[in-house]
Amino acid sequence: MNIQTERLLLRPLKLSDASDIQRLAGDRDVASTTRNIPHPYEDGIAEKWIRSCQGKVDAGELINFAITRHSDGSLLGVIGLHPDAGQTQGELGYWIGKLFWNQGYATEVAEAVINHAFTDLGMDRVYAAHFTRNPASGRVMQKAGMLHEGFLKGHTEKWGLFEDLELYGVTKVQFEGRGSTSSP
Repeated sequence: MNIQTERLLLRPLKLSDASDIQRLAGDRDVASTTRNIPHPYEDGIAEKWIRSCQGKVDAGELINFAITRHSDGSLLGVIGLHPDAGQTQGELGYWIGKLFWNQGYATEVAEAVINHAFTDLGMDRVYAAHFTRNPASGRVMQKAGMLHEGFLKGHTEKWGLFEDLELYGVTKVQFEGRGSTSSP
């Protein structure tokens, strides 16, 4: 399945995306903002990751998209949604190549995937987390309609340091009620 936004096409990952993923995700600044991207990003990791994602997609454990630009087909990053066992909630995760930061792409795709979760997948809630030291990701979540729900002190180890996580979430009712003057 594909999702189209004003500037972007979200499509399934392909093995041919591996070199772009390695180049973009392999940037230390990109890797440092995520819980799971390694650095250095060795040859073969992207292919292995794409295959593992496909297995999870096939098992219903992941909805994953390559983020590509309409104008030239360039891969900008990846966004995914990990449904819970009951398929009623999902954890949103994304990364964007550094070259494409601060252009609104992350917000555009986050909002589109959240909408997809509620409209097409029938989920009731979407949630996400970011490292406290990466407030830009929090701004993306807020602009995409998510609400700050709290934080976890020293929750995740990244490169030998324990990182604090900021927690965000949004229910279907909250997302649909954005911009209205009344509270759900």
